[in-house]
Amino acid sequence: MNLATPLTAHAGIELPIIGGAMYPCSNPELVAAVSEAGGIGIIQPISLTYVHGHRFREGIQLIRRLTTKPIGMNALIEASSRAYHERMVSWVDIALQEGVRFFVTSLGNPRWVVDRVSPYGGIVYHDVTGRKWALKGRDGGVHGLIAVNRRAGGHSGDLGAEALLAELADLGLPVVAAGGVGDGPEFVAALRLGYAGVQIGTRLIATPECSASEAYKQAIVAAREADIVHTERLSGVPVAVIRTPYVERIGTTIGPLARRLFRGRRTKKWIRAWYALRSLRALKRTSIGRDSADPAAAVWQAGMSVATIGAIEPVATLFQRFRAHAEAA
Repeated sequence: MNLATPLTAHAGIELPIIGGAMYPCSNPELVAAVSEAGGIGIIQPISLTYVHGHRFREGIQLIRRLTTKPIGMNALIEASSRAYHERMVSWVDIALQEGVRFFVTSLGNPRWVVDRVSPYGGIVYHDVTGRKWALKGRDGGVHGLIAVNRRAGGHSGDLGAEALLAELADLGLPVVAAGGVGDGPEFVAALRLGYAGVQIGTRLIATPECSASEAYKQAIVAAREADIVHTERLSGVPVAVIRTPYVERIGTTIGPLARRLFRGRRTKKWIRAWYALRSLRALKRTSIGRDSADPAAAVWQAGMSVATIGAIEPVATLFQRFRAHAEAA
């Protein structure tokens, strides 16, 4: 199977694999390991700064010392406030100054990112869960789409990989599969469907390079597909997590008052911001912080690819196996 795809050409990489930007799990060592192994690691700015304590420029420079291969940046572009937007613009500018040329956008109109990075030869891929958002990305000038399907961890989509690709295939952009890829066979299956590559997240948490707690990693290894549930209690919209005693205790649906606030034209921005702040703190505390070893207090994001994850393995070992499956196909 030919591993040269529009994604490898756009990103300047050997393997058509994006290491998904994960809050709070995208530590510099993991980002660098993905790129060094032949894919492209994506910096998650809030993880880099708020969770792992690096100034943004110095964090990029640390990753650069760990690998000379291409790295990317995740730009969360929903303008929840002017201050947040200005900070994101600053981070994009710093990334460009430090040589980053591949960007993944989500949660908004990507046009300003495209316009910002294009003079530098920058490439933008946009996260989508359906055709409506893909059309906005295409109209915003992006170079590719990342199709988040129902098997993804975190904020997943509603459609399976095949159905989602069918919705997007005629838009004239390369499409990357996000969700359900935990080993070589799923990687090959995605390429055979017509995807230009895959984005993986859950599989990368169960690696030595990831700074997530050992309990979190072992929970991923032990989990079955049926152990993944979707809860609204974290961010107000369904998030795929491992069923833990804590998740069972708090439940999976928000109350009627919160639901009304999310639907209100004047209140939805406020309630989104409140839930976002609460979830940032909870995920940091339970993934790498003081409660990260205690399932009774843990919220551990993961997707259905847990079904194919059987051990904690180095990123290079994983990618060698992905390559071997593709070359044998």
